[in-house]
Amino acid sequence: MKIADVSRLTEKGVAIDVEVSPRSSRPGPDGFDEWRRRLTVRVTAPPLDGKANREVEDIFRDITGFRAEITSGHLSRQKTVTIYGDPEKITRTLEGRI
Repeated sequence: MKIADVSRLTEKGVAIDVEVSPRSSRPGPDGFDEWRRRLTVRVTAPPLDGKANREVEDIFRDITGFRAEITSGHLSRQKTVTIYGDPEKITRTLEGRI
């Protein structure tokens, strides 16, 4: 599976479907959930008061260098993260890091 399988281009950047695993011992992308067609992202924060959501946004910002925002699924483990910027550069960077 590749980033292109779990993402789509938007007018502002790239939207990526993710499955978040909170309270993990190590943060960051951790492969793909082929059944749900989502990128698995582990975070150390608990799913309380938006802490896990902020960590997900920070992880994508650190990887790509572009602003990232959860645009759907704020209260769910299954989320959509939109990364704002040049879609080609974002996709290329993510492919190289995951």
